[in-house]
Amino acid sequence: MSEEKQIVLECRDVSVRYGDVVALSGVSISFARGRIHAVVGQNGAGKTTFARAISGLVSPDTGEIRIDGRALPSGNVNQARQAGVELVHQSFALPPSFTVAEAMQFGAADGRIYSRRGLERRWQTYLDSLNVKVKAGQRIRDLPVETLQSVEIARALVSDARLLILDEPTAVLSPEGAQKLFERIRHLKDVGVTVIVILHKIREVLAIADTVAVLRGGLLVEGPVECSGIDAEKLAELIIGPAARPLEEDQKAALTGSLDTAHAHLAQSVDRATVEPVLKLSAVSTRHDSDGPPLEDIDLVIRPGEILGLAGVEGNGQRTLVRAISALAETSEGKITIEGLDVTRASLQTRRAAGLRVIPFERNVEGLSLTSALWENWSARELLQRPLLSMVRPSELRQRCGTALDAWEVHYSNVTQRAGSLSGGNAQKVILSREMDEQARLIIAAQPTRGLDIGATAFVWDSLNRARARGCAILLISSDLDEIMDICDRVVVMLSGRVVGTFTPPYDLADIGAAMTGVSK
Repeated sequence: MSEEKQIVLECRDVSVRYGDVVALSGVSISFARGRIHAVVGQNGAGKTTFARAISGLVSPDTGEIRIDGRALPSGNVNQARQAGVELVHQSFALPPSFTVAEAMQFGAADGRIYSRRGLERRWQTYLDSLNVKVKAGQRIRDLPVETLQSVEIARALVSDARLLILDEPTAVLSPEGAQKLFERIRHLKDVGVTVIVILHKIREVLAIADTVAVLRGGLLVEGPVECSGIDAEKLAELIIGPAARPLEEDQKAALTGSLDTAHAHLAQSVDRATVEPVLKLSAVSTRHDSDGPPLEDIDLVIRPGEILGLAGVEGNGQRTLVRAISALAETSEGKITIEGLDVTRASLQTRRAAGLRVIPFERNVEGLSLTSALWENWSARELLQRPLLSMVRPSELRQRCGTALDAWEVHYSNVTQRAGSLSGGNAQKVILSREMDEQARLIIAAQPTRGLDIGATAFVWDSLNRARARGCAILLISSDLDEIMDICDRVVVMLSGRVVGTFTPPYDLADIGAAMTGVSK
């Protein structure tokens, strides 16, 4: 077979502009058939624009995209799908109210009419053939994220996709879910599907991909190169670039997967048993909560200068715990204290006055109003801590916001711009600048690095470590066990609203995983 026939996708001098912003600049690259290709880069590097251009969702301003040697009409989704190209978005797109069978039929759109039972029978057979563990009659809204991810991929394959693009597919998955996804991707490769996967984590790239290409600032700076010929440290340097502030050695080691977590934690460990806790939950229970199972008899202590990791498969009470500590879920039994102050029945305002700060699970939903100005988002902290009828000077708040954003190295043009115009990393920095002030004593960091590139992730980790160094107590909630084991002093595991395990360094991944799934060892 000739080299030309082995190329499934070729981009020639592809550029995409959004007004004055250059998202892609003269990208020329080709991908071989039947392999797994990773595309990496920091937030704003152009990865998602690249995927959208290939799939016909974006029309390039210059250049040409060729599938199997044929030029693809610019910005035409239907033509891209007919050529065998399918994109699975980072944000799931299936209608929540649909059943799995209805969602699959919606994607197939073959014009045939089925009874409900016939429809479910048709798609159950298809899902079973792909080893997707789901009932065709289940509602999309009731599926766990790992299953939803599998259904999205199954839907993409309905049209006999030969080039499958996955945009940040592991962003919402547990480590176990990510491993199952990788098994599915390898199976797709085995049956002849070419996979382009956009990833942030270097460890995942080297675990799954055959080749890797690096985008930086819309430019192709490397690749595709064989993953067997590049190491994690070199890849990290390519992603971050020479102009960025160099990573500290422990940050680089953690991000590239070479950190000896046991030695790192043992070297940092101190005896905190005699120090009064910043946060203490004593036999705390809640009633049923909209965000997960109720809490049952939770005992939890976090002391000054400690990062406590909260692990668990999503949906096992982590959100309810955060809501209970933040006065958003009512405590039916037990007691919550912050800095020795009983806040069990206290308002959020009172708890914030005691030093509580929250980096929420969903930065674009709970953390920021995307249609509001940066200074309005940042000023939420100020307004919560002021008396109700106190005078507010917008000019003063705008000035203070600008000072804070500059100190936290946020890339922005003006404090009056909308929060929705920022990249994920810069949006998270806005929240950090608001929540991690000098008066913070207890910081709840919920999925603080989800969807961030390695540079932004390192910045978040550094911020948490600096807060720990000045005596803050930190509750870190993450579905990334590598992250938890890399930077936490202790780890607790939640299952069905209860704490089912407490772990100290050196950590054993198998033990923590067994606790997360309720499997005894």
